[in-house]
Amino acid sequence: MTARTKLVCTLGPASATPKMVQGLVRAGASVFRLNFSHGTPEDHERMVTLVREAETAIGRPLAVLVDLPGPKVRLGQLHDEPFAFKPGQDFELRPEGRGDARGAATTYPGLAGDLRVGDRVLLADGAVELTVEEVAGDAVRTRCVAGGSVRSGQGVNVPAERLGLPAVTPRDREGLARALALRADFVAQSFVRSPQDVRELRAAMGDDIVPIVAKIETRPAVEDVEGIAGAADAIMIARGDLGVELPMEEIPLIQKELVRAARAAGRPAIVATQMLESMIHAPRPTRAEATDVANAVLDGADAVMLSGETAVGDYPFEAAAAAATIASYVEARGEPFRASPVGVPHGSEGAAVAHAAASIPTDELGIVAITCYTETGRTARLLSAERPTVPVYAFIPPADVRRSTCLLWGIEALPATVPGDTDEMIALMDAGLQEHGLARPGDSVVMAAASPAGRTTTNMLKIHRVGMPIR
Repeated sequence: MTARTKLVCTLGPASATPKMVQGLVRAGASVFRLNFSHGTPEDHERMVTLVREAETAIGRPLAVLVDLPGPKVRLGQLHDEPFAFKPGQDFELRPEGRGDARGAATTYPGLAGDLRVGDRVLLADGAVELTVEEVAGDAVRTRCVAGGSVRSGQGVNVPAERLGLPAVTPRDREGLARALALRADFVAQSFVRSPQDVRELRAAMGDDIVPIVAKIETRPAVEDVEGIAGAADAIMIARGDLGVELPMEEIPLIQKELVRAARAAGRPAIVATQMLESMIHAPRPTRAEATDVANAVLDGADAVMLSGETAVGDYPFEAAAAAATIASYVEARGEPFRASPVGVPHGSEGAAVAHAAASIPTDELGIVAITCYTETGRTARLLSAERPTVPVYAFIPPADVRRSTCLLWGIEALPATVPGDTDEMIALMDAGLQEHGLARPGDSVVMAAASPAGRTTTNMLKIHRVGMPIR
């Protein structure tokens, strides 16, 4: 059984081949992430081509998600690699110069202006912890509290609420232009701190608008997730940097709060980072990792994401298959353990129709599926937010809109032609269900759409018997 929770796989050296991309699709992937913090423009173009070729070969919509670097501070060049920190060691963060045992440069020359004595600075996703002892001019003198090893270019995490870097950096703008040229289906915005950050990225797109996935990985973003979810098209719970900025014991409950906030706003939520981390080098996940994926499903996430597991791991296909298998099993057996239903806004005609469609007693009436016709994807989004108990098949003419549904829980998008009227619209859904083997003559389905066909407001709800005359 195909999981209704979607799977996002990161492409990298371990997976960027035609055979592997198609294998990941067959394992369950529907979205492929390209991390623009790594790789060359040529690498990125080749990966997009691989996804488009796999889409054609397999006959399913597949989406490309470009992850922009964001305002992340990184270490400059270190003299010795890896460089080992010891507790009590003094270390200076400065605007320039080659690294040595006494200090190193960072990619953000203004760092000293944003830090205060007593601030905590984490290197390499928390591998090393430093405390600010003194700010002298443009240099920050720190002392090592927890030792470890770091390499050139690894992250420098400081309190996000004081970081003076712009929300959309020059590197982001360069990456965005490339993402638009490659016709990416989603753009992920890193280190979002406020709704205004999302609006700034959207303004940078000009007329070529692509859905924005806001990555929640800072304290300010957690505190204003409702506003950010309202400004963005989806959110990603990026537990890597989030777990560095906030105490580790808070992350499990914050994850649940963020998924709930996204559901309440009617936005898809992706749970990401270290889902199956051990599978970078092992063919099977740990029990704890299997439980982590299961809990994301039970929390109500629309998608789970694999990073290093598929980008650089030894077992990318096995990792994708494991995530999909766990999600499918939990969906089938986990109903008694699911998080309490979240109230989805019904302040529109279309939302009310979607709610009514999902509320129909499918068992009593023998309903085998819900279908919709949509040209914008809005009806599919509304139906997904309701988490209906039967499959949802969305008939969508534009290919880019079909790809946009790849992040929506429980939605399977199918190609369609534009109907001339409502009867043609019902007929094309009827024929499509039979053609794809999704329903048989005599089966009952629920149909939701706009009538007359092509209207922007979903206003039609119909129980239809497959293969029967429309009138």
